[in-house]
Amino acid sequence: MHVQTDMPVIPLPDTTEGAGKTFKMFEGLSFDDAISKLANSMVDFAFKLLIAIAVFYVGKLIIRKIYKVTRTLLVNRHVDASLSTFVLSLIRIVLYFILIITVIGILGIETSSFLALFASAGVAIGMALSGTLQNFAGGVLILLLKPYKVGDYIEAQGFTGTVKAIQIFHTIINTVDNKAIIIPNGGLSTGSINNYSLEQYRRVDWTIGLSYGNDFESARNVILEMLDSDDRVIKKYVEEYEAHRLEATAKPEPSEDSQNSNKEDEVPVKEGFWTRFAKRRKQRREALQTALHDKELMNAGLPIKVDRSPFVGLSELADSSINITVRAWTRSEFYWPLYFQMNQRFYKELPEHGFSFPFPQLDVHLQKEA
Repeated sequence: MHVQTDMPVIPLPDTTEGAGKTFKMFEGLSFDDAISKLANSMVDFAFKLLIAIAVFYVGKLIIRKIYKVTRTLLVNRHVDASLSTFVLSLIRIVLYFILIITVIGILGIETSSFLALFASAGVAIGMALSGTLQNFAGGVLILLLKPYKVGDYIEAQGFTGTVKAIQIFHTIINTVDNKAIIIPNGGLSTGSINNYSLEQYRRVDWTIGLSYGNDFESARNVILEMLDSDDRVIKKYVEEYEAHRLEATAKPEPSEDSQNSNKEDEVPVKEGFWTRFAKRRKQRREALQTALHDKELMNAGLPIKVDRSPFVGLSELADSSINITVRAWTRSEFYWPLYFQMNQRFYKELPEHGFSFPFPQLDVHLQKEA
């Protein structure tokens, strides 16, 4: 039973836009109608809340599926690991942001107002987190310019280790004693980086101290013979070293008897037009690249082949020893094994050839008193 009253309805003050809309819903309604409308609104909100929760969890499952599919696709396509980790992190953040906006829209909140608020808040947050945005921009520059990649051994910001992952805001490197170092990308993109893995060849340096009285020329010949006996040392030219290395690792050719027997069993297969066309195109491209490379070296005034022969020279006449500098070139992966093993050979084999290592010496002169 509804009770009619002649009391005027006083409109509530419209303090805020959201609160004004809420109160206008009940303006001009009786108590029972207001309760009924409030109950319907609560039921409607609860229904929207259930839908929003369901959409949120379904969206999480979809995001995980997209993440796994993208990761599998990047792995199968052999995409660089540095780019893969960056893209996966970016995809996850963007998809979760879209999911949150969708859930907010389902709850009935004005997404346009929310986006405007987020944009204005983003400006303030961006000013407060300028360093974080700088790290993000640094990560993008690292992926574009590629000063290093996952797996490279680098030295940066006072740390040395192998790059494990390049993420949106930082890079993770593992030291030789397996410590994980997290370095912000901003400093890496603007600072100095020593990438030991960038070049295929490096020069190894040794300093050997021999006692005074040892013949330098004889020691030099012995050291050169030791370096020449090691297959990891480049004897003269890198190009010749690579050619011999490829020949050594190539499969041995079959004998004539096996070739004749195989020819009897095999049926000659004629190559198709596209196969022959692809081979000719590849050969022309390789020849063009070689010619352009040689032309660039000639224009720069550099020789096409650089002499990388081992060097042995007398560098210093020290207090107790003559110091001999030894230099040799090798592939980067052989640097440390060659360095330590040749140190052992110097220590063992030089004394066998009659050379001695000095000890610190001090001459003391005693003066008799008159």
